[in-house]
Amino acid sequence: MMLDINKIEQLRELFAEPRKVVVVGHTNPDGDAIGSSLALAEVLTVRGHKVICALPNNYPYYLRWIPDSNNIIIHRNDEEHQIERAIDEADVIVCADMNSLSRADALGEVVAKNSTAKRVLIDHHLYPADGFDIALSYPESSSTAFLMYSVIVALYGKEAVTKKVATQLYVGIMTDTGNFAFSNLTPALFEAVAALSATGIDIPQIYNNVYNSFTEGRARLFGYTINRKMKTLLGGRVAYMSLTEEEMRRFWFQQGDNEGFVNYPLSVKKMKMSAMFTAQTDFIRVSLRSRGDVDVDTFARRYFNGGGHKNAAGGKSFVSMEETIAHYIKSVKEYHEEGLV
Repeated sequence: MMLDINKIEQLRELFAEPRKVVVVGHTNPDGDAIGSSLALAEVLTVRGHKVICALPNNYPYYLRWIPDSNNIIIHRNDEEHQIERAIDEADVIVCADMNSLSRADALGEVVAKNSTAKRVLIDHHLYPADGFDIALSYPESSSTAFLMYSVIVALYGKEAVTKKVATQLYVGIMTDTGNFAFSNLTPALFEAVAALSATGIDIPQIYNNVYNSFTEGRARLFGYTINRKMKTLLGGRVAYMSLTEEEMRRFWFQQGDNEGFVNYPLSVKKMKMSAMFTAQTDFIRVSLRSRGDVDVDTFARRYFNGGGHKNAAGGKSFVSMEETIAHYIKSVKEYHEEGLV
């Protein structure tokens, strides 16, 4: 991954003097969105900028240990309208780990109202939207956190990556690569990880904080989902699972408890594609994963008005769970007939 030097210089000039900066992440924020946003905020704050991190809604409990995560303002809970005021007064708005303002839902609409602030995109998803003054979009990057590391080093050198910043970035890299199991695992990525490690971060503890800090309810929900709700299609090459609100309440569901469930069917040797349907208040969240040449980004865009990456994508459904599953089954069969799965 080679950064565009001209865009780095534009960023350097943009941050040459103290600015009011708001860093925005996407709805249902994950470790990559949180880690990359907090790392940039820390680096800019140390250099005299006034920075606020904002997210559309809350993030999973097992990520609340990340340094400075307690400083993130959640738009959905912001009864004092602190975020709206900060965005209205901002000189620069950075969108991290999202390819368009629509990925931040109502918070994105707030950002869109500010027509004077410079908008910066730092992201690794496909098909970035227009409307950014500086767009650093690199879909070949394994994570936005790795991209953010590269941007920070290009701007300020490796000395800018303190132990705190390294911890924040490592969380993003680790979670978005499936602990280094997904694609785009380049030599440059591992060189970056080595540099993060050299700051003294506790990698085993970071792993434990993220992956070994779940509740008993989550463990029981996982067992129920795999045992009772996993269905297969196409002779066991495609799987899907679903969770209703009633089922989640039964296991004391907390936000993020079903994160990673969609990956598990891919541990079956011949499985090529997996889907997870999770009921939300106003829609059904669709999570899609695949391996090899099965492109779930195209599948999500075609059938669920979504998108993402070739092997990890998502979307939304605004019909009932039964109708959503029926639509998925029909779509999988169509995809199969085209030789795509």
